[in-house]
Amino acid sequence: MASERNKVKLSKSILDMKFMKRTKEKVLKEEDDAQSRAMYSNEITDKMRKSESYFVIEPSYVPCENLNDGRFSFRGMNPEIERILELEQNAKQAAMDQNVKKDVTDDDMQSAYYGNVKKTIERKFQSKTHRRKISLPEPKFKKPKVDD
Repeated sequence: MASERNKVKLSKSILDMKFMKRTKEKVLKEEDDAQSRAMYSNEITDKMRKSESYFVIEPSYVPCENLNDGRFSFRGMNPEIERILELEQNAKQAAMDQNVKKDVTDDDMQSAYYGNVKKTIERKFQSKTHRRKISLPEPKFKKPKVDD
């Protein structure tokens, strides 16, 4: 505050000169900041002034939309670029594959799928008489319970 009192203010006519445009903008900005600080001094706390920002400001929308940037080549027009793009794509795919967890293990999938396929193929090649003997029991109708 003491530095603000000792600071010499330039006159308006000097600030209006061509070569003083930047200085004029800087002075106006400082005045606006001082006025806003004075106006909201009782509402803005020290914690608010010193807090960190929780937002990431991205100047481009390319990473937000997962767009590819840079050079491209199609149908073998530039094989070097195509090779580089393929390597980048493989690296991204490998990183994604490591992050993905399986809901069903390989063993469970094998026993569930291939077990049924094996039984179906075995039944297909059995003789008709053998199929009739091993056929699954027919589900019987169960009488519904009556609530009294």
